[in-house]
Amino acid sequence: MKLLTGPLSMFGTKARIAVAEKNAPCKIEYVPFSLKTRYHPLHPDVARLNPKGQVPVLLDGQVEIFDSTQIFEYLEDKFPEPPLWPRSIEARAMARLMELKADEIYFPNVIVLINAAADVSRPECKEALKKMAAYYRDMDARLAGQEFIAERYSYADIAFFTASYFASFLGGAPDPALSHLAAWRKRIAARPAVAPIVKEVADYLAANRLPVPEI
Repeated sequence: MKLLTGPLSMFGTKARIAVAEKNAPCKIEYVPFSLKTRYHPLHPDVARLNPKGQVPVLLDGQVEIFDSTQIFEYLEDKFPEPPLWPRSIEARAMARLMELKADEIYFPNVIVLINAAADVSRPECKEALKKMAAYYRDMDARLAGQEFIAERYSYADIAFFTASYFASFLGGAPDPALSHLAAWRKRIAARPAVAPIVKEVADYLAANRLPVPEI
């Protein structure tokens, strides 16, 4: 099994953390990437398999899939232990919804920051930051009475942690006064499967003179 990703791919980092949490036998391959040209020219397998031209892409024999959420589902089926969706139907539904919201409701605001080269003074960035701040407040309230986003540590935690980490070096870090959210971020960042991957991203940022988020 092989995972194609990039050093600054939020969705690729999501998939990497899931692979590490599953302790799955998987080769991690970084496709060509630069801050100037990003992923162009595309890795041939990325160009062949993903019409969006994006990582991550997972290759496992006859299975060739893209999209971090699809990779989550494949890993869960192939490596059911340890489970990364909650056991109860209700909690699993909530975890899946929160994983979706991290990708489709929260992260589009981060993309605004990316497209603006993190110039948060731009009007579109100010609006995106306002939406992110509201999302952070909602998450802080959710985490006030529980350790993880859903019933247990899950893909929902991986998705939002990764997205918020990438937002942080683009000028969209959560208010540290949101104590429940801050404590949750520290818990996730300290996990044995997460910490080395976060360090790799941080080292890449530092090597390219980009801000390194504080957790």
